[in-house]
Amino acid sequence: MDCFRLHKNRANKDPLFLTGVTFPSEYPASPETLVKLTVYDAKDKSQESSSFLGSATFSVGDLLRAKDERLTLSLRSSDGVCAAGTVVVSRLKMGEMEEVDVDHITTDIPSQKCPLVCESASHACIDRENNPLTGPVFKNPICKVYRFQTMDSKWMLVREQMEECTLSFSIPKQLLSLYIQEDMSRVQDLRDLGELSPHWDNLRKEVMTRYGGIISSYQETLAELDKITGRSFKPSCCKAQKSLEFIPINLHTQRMRVTCPRKTDAFYDIVTVGAPAAHFQGFKCGGLQRLLSRYEAEKKSFSTAYQCIYYSPEHTAKAQEVLSTVSLLQPLITSLADQLLQAAQEHSSTGLKDALKNLSDKTEQFVHTLKDELVKSALLALHAAQPGYVSKNQKQTPVQAGQHQGHIHQRTDQNQSPVQGLPGHSPASSITESTVMCNNVEGSQTTTRGEGGTLKHQDSIPHHKEYDEEEWDRVWANVAKCLNCVIAMVDKLQEEDNSKQEPVPEQQQLADVITSHNPGDWREQLCPLVTRLKECVMEVVEKAKKAMTFVLLQEAACSIPQGFLLQQRRDVVFSQALAALACGFVMRLYAGMQDKGFLRQLHLVGLIAQFESLLSTYSEEIGMLEDMEVGISDLQRVAFKITEAKTDDLSDLQPLVCGRRDHFTVEVPLPRPVFQTLPEEIKEGKPLRVFPVLFNVGINEQQTIAERFGDISLQERINQKNFEMLEAYYKSLSEKVPLECLPCFQTQTDIKELLETLGQNVVTKKRKNVEILWIAGTICRRLNGIRFTSCKSAKDRTSMSVTLEQCAILRDEHQLSKDFFIRALDCMRSRLTQGDLGQWEDPEAGAVTENKPASRHFYPIALLLVSSHLLVVWLILSLVFLLAKYQ
Repeated sequence: MDCFRLHKNRANKDPLFLTGVTFPSEYPASPETLVKLTVYDAKDKSQESSSFLGSATFSVGDLLRAKDERLTLSLRSSDGVCAAGTVVVSRLKMGEMEEVDVDHITTDIPSQKCPLVCESASHACIDRENNPLTGPVFKNPICKVYRFQTMDSKWMLVREQMEECTLSFSIPKQLLSLYIQEDMSRVQDLRDLGELSPHWDNLRKEVMTRYGGIISSYQETLAELDKITGRSFKPSCCKAQKSLEFIPINLHTQRMRVTCPRKTDAFYDIVTVGAPAAHFQGFKCGGLQRLLSRYEAEKKSFSTAYQCIYYSPEHTAKAQEVLSTVSLLQPLITSLADQLLQAAQEHSSTGLKDALKNLSDKTEQFVHTLKDELVKSALLALHAAQPGYVSKNQKQTPVQAGQHQGHIHQRTDQNQSPVQGLPGHSPASSITESTVMCNNVEGSQTTTRGEGGTLKHQDSIPHHKEYDEEEWDRVWANVAKCLNCVIAMVDKLQEEDNSKQEPVPEQQQLADVITSHNPGDWREQLCPLVTRLKECVMEVVEKAKKAMTFVLLQEAACSIPQGFLLQQRRDVVFSQALAALACGFVMRLYAGMQDKGFLRQLHLVGLIAQFESLLSTYSEEIGMLEDMEVGISDLQRVAFKITEAKTDDLSDLQPLVCGRRDHFTVEVPLPRPVFQTLPEEIKEGKPLRVFPVLFNVGINEQQTIAERFGDISLQERINQKNFEMLEAYYKSLSEKVPLECLPCFQTQTDIKELLETLGQNVVTKKRKNVEILWIAGTICRRLNGIRFTSCKSAKDRTSMSVTLEQCAILRDEHQLSKDFFIRALDCMRSRLTQGDLGQWEDPEAGAVTENKPASRHFYPIALLLVSSHLLVVWLILSLVFLLAKYQ
């Protein structure tokens, strides 16, 4: 087995073992396993040219039986005769540190020693597949172990472990199922609106057709994803593949664990992922942020063209919130009402009191949700959209009707809706003569009136000759009145029960009779009131659901077809972002299960999730950044909940997603023994919040062009906005959680000072100000947060950033020797040279890659075209470079 390659740098003649071999679980290492080491002389590392020096073979058993578990092997040439030097192989164990007589490789310069660096084999990797806290989510670990010298001449052991995450596919597939269910439910709600006038009915049919197209597309994508087995991540070469557009690019987790003499082990986690963006749909017209802004600006003209009501994004969001809330509370109120009756049946005063309290709280929340002018005005607009609607200001006679019909046609271009004139639209004004127009676009009058003036009966909201605008107020107020009646009856029953419990000897026999009938009496007296309460709730839900569905119908009608395309794009980006966030949350939760301060922070405030982006503000990456900004912002609609797993089977420990587009909840199951150690607030199912923030600094050559000749206002606005969010989070955290709960670091810089420095850097005009990313990452770690690093594909720029951050942590927190900083950085960024194992250095094959620099003589053409002299110089230099290269 060819497992080790050695780069010998001729400049300093300091050879290092830079990589090794991992024994996969399906091919476990045994004492008989043979390992072959092949050594090359890297003449020019940048050109990846090298020459064979020699090889050596040993068995794992030889290494284990050797003294101090160390072998000294002679390298043999290809003919097996000439000796080309020696190699020392040692077995490293995490947790075992040698403070003296450290293993080293003798070099040509006697004063220099370098660490033995190798990739850990199976003994150094945790058995993740069978670990109940990692097996369900993380798999295929790849480990590398390094040994570096500290400033006090001691040695630290550093282990990098990269893993794939099963949530790359499971979260998007769950989201697709929820999207399909939500859209199918919305189509059914549109059908339940009943008969509408021809204009509104045509709009409804068109909207339903659009929803049908989305449902069909999502079902096809889900079917394609279900066919994929074995893979746990999406490589960057598939980023524009339609069937994988919901899957995040190169989602991996990386943990650096540091073991130092006389110090507690420390570990640092980071999640790497490609920027959440709709690569399949492209960025020709920009990303979500720009498209949504343009769409909102044009939507009013769409409402005019489609002759429907314009609702602002706030009112559309409110309508979705009302629908979601009533759908959640209605079955809950029904269940609590049944519990109240059960307590009455059992004659349990305590149970009656508790059930009443819960019922009262949820019913009051239900009433409060519906106490909104949007519901009232939408219900009014729905009446106006049904056949034969007559406003109370109309006094139609046969003559007046004809005159009014003509009046409608004259005003067709001026008034499109019953609530058109309301700004921004809190539609709560009275209906004018123009309200009949929407029912008679194309000059149709569908409702016939008899001599008695009775309107045609509909299955939806009842029609009246004059619509009473106060009807809705009475309907939802009846819920509160019914609840008050139930409360009064419970109080009365409890008072009677207390009075009957007083000793009255002369009436003992009568009291016994009354007591024997009390269970039935309590239920019989409460049952009519509780039944009436449930009926009132159902009536309100039916009306509110239809009203809010009508609001969303107009939102959808005004957005055909652009709004549906934007919704699909937003679904794609959110799916990628949520998969990354869920991966980071689970990783952070597993790591902090024994940290009481972290768990306290988790349920009292929540966690910060800091996304570090390295995208440029140039060309297509502007659109990616605009997509990413919206996707990260949408994560504010996500909450997490810790649940107890039904069994210890790994399939029951997979995180689950539930909810609708306006709010999703990710449930993270834990094994019973682990779950029981959590704080009561978390065990009771308290929603756990995550606060996502995004900081972007472009670092590549395209960013240079953008800063000199383009526009970086998008990056500046993102950084300023998210700095304010980070500052608000710290303020909330410092008010609710003692700072002692936060982790301790060697660098004692106060978090307030770091925030002040970050704020100054955000507003400072400085090219490629990477200090923003450094400080933001430091603050995130100090706040127990979740760290993410992204670029276009989570390869070159991401790996360079992660390795530099890791070495900086070793320097600042673990006293890495200054002489070893560059050496450690080179080790972490090292690559294999030739052969089969070359695939391992790519993150798409499971490990961190080194940034592969482009040929330095190929400068950006845009810069050269500024001057013809520069172009001539570029041509000359390129010619000289090529001649020197191939000489």
